[in-house]
Amino acid sequence: MNVPLNPLLQRLQPYPFERLRALFSGITPNPAFSPINLGIGEPRHPTPPVLRDALHAAIERPDGGLAVYPATAGTPALRQACARWVQRRYGVALDPDTQVLPTLGSREALFALAQVVIDPRAFASGQQPIVVCPNPFYQIYEGAALLAGAQPWYAPSDPARNFAVDWEQVPAEVWARTRLLYACSPGNPTGAVMPLDEWERLFALSDRYGFVIASDECYSEIYFRDTPPLGALQAAAALGRTTFERLIVLTSLSKRSNAPGLRSGFVAGDAELIRAFTLYRTYHGSAMSVAVQQASAAAWEDEAHVQANRALYRKKFDRITPLLAQVLDVRLPDAGFYLWAGVPGGDDVAFARALYAQYNVTVLPGRYLARDVGGLNPGAGRVRLALVAELDECLQAADRIVRFVRAAAPIPTPPSCPNQP
Repeated sequence: MNVPLNPLLQRLQPYPFERLRALFSGITPNPAFSPINLGIGEPRHPTPPVLRDALHAAIERPDGGLAVYPATAGTPALRQACARWVQRRYGVALDPDTQVLPTLGSREALFALAQVVIDPRAFASGQQPIVVCPNPFYQIYEGAALLAGAQPWYAPSDPARNFAVDWEQVPAEVWARTRLLYACSPGNPTGAVMPLDEWERLFALSDRYGFVIASDECYSEIYFRDTPPLGALQAAAALGRTTFERLIVLTSLSKRSNAPGLRSGFVAGDAELIRAFTLYRTYHGSAMSVAVQQASAAAWEDEAHVQANRALYRKKFDRITPLLAQVLDVRLPDAGFYLWAGVPGGDDVAFARALYAQYNVTVLPGRYLARDVGGLNPGAGRVRLALVAELDECLQAADRIVRFVRAAAPIPTPPSCPNQP
């Protein structure tokens, strides 16, 4: 291409699902089985009527909310609904005018935040800023760091603690250059939830080195035990950090309300960060339509559909986890809708390819969600299974996986297997 482009684009890694398509290229799965996809974390439970009805009512108004440009800061009604939800869920009081900002889901906000936080003046000193993220991780963290010109640093996970991040392994010299840390609790893909002492350590590090903490909490409402996952704002308030300095939390309706297509979420926390983020987004053009805002407010105000949704996931995990545990190294996660399963033989890529070919079940190789550090990839030997379909379909998939493993058929790794490191 003769047109000059941003050279940082060349640093981006292929997205996991692009690698998965390449892995399956040329394979015709066994026609005896209908396709079941556990590879992508796209909620497939019905979107609740309370949200759909509110969206329909908004569209049915004379202008449908489409005759005006929406404000970047969102409507007061939506910000207030978000703040009320935070108060109910976490017991934390927020100023809806200064500490809450609606976003188009959490994905675009996770990415854009790095553009706000990374100071380009740091490059003049020859010290490239660092963005710390978990490993394995949600790839948007890495892409956000790279396109901001920063260096991603992958904090290792600890298998002994359900693959929670081991922040102790991050050296002091890395913290000294860190400008942004992405935390994910409940974690994707591991489902691990961060306890209060872990948050306390991160807050102390943030105080010492001055970096921003971005807490990705989009899986917070899918959990399997009586106590809901601790949130970052909740942890900060418990530790007396009531102004939430250098802390921003991101969440959305995608998983909570089965509405990934609505593209609706919000960020909350440090008022200074929210003010800067609002300025950035004003130029970026990331404003939510008024109709979507009205539907979003209705969803944040309603908990009945969230409880029903959580009950569906609990039933699936109660039924499926013991079945898969017969043949895979897997256990119930703290939260989220993924199982992070170790596979026999330890080759996650070959396992996924053979399972797709023989039983038409799609799972995501764990190494596609992680990066090699010191010659090791913490996702190798594991697969991520998204239990997002209805119970019967998930049970069918589990049955096929059990049959596949018990058949003890060799799992070939062809020399030309795409994306095989």
